[in-house]
Amino acid sequence: MLKKNVIRGGKNQVIGSVTSGYAGGSSLVRDAEGRLLGKNSEQFHNTRDAQGKLVSTNTPDAGLLFGQ
Repeated sequence: MLKKNVIRGGKNQVIGSVTSGYAGGSSLVRDAEGRLLGKNSEQFHNTRDAQGKLVSTNTPDAGLLFGQ
């Protein structure tokens, strides 16, 4: 079952979302307009940006993609 969490900024504006529940424990990260920022994988313990470049290892944290 997919679960979407909305990320809000300091003035309660939507800045993005994280959708989890994909096969292998993956989560997709999107910006406020719905563009894909990247994905993280609990199976491989890493986070990749939208182009597939490695952002972090041993830290499957989708929040790392919002600072780029």
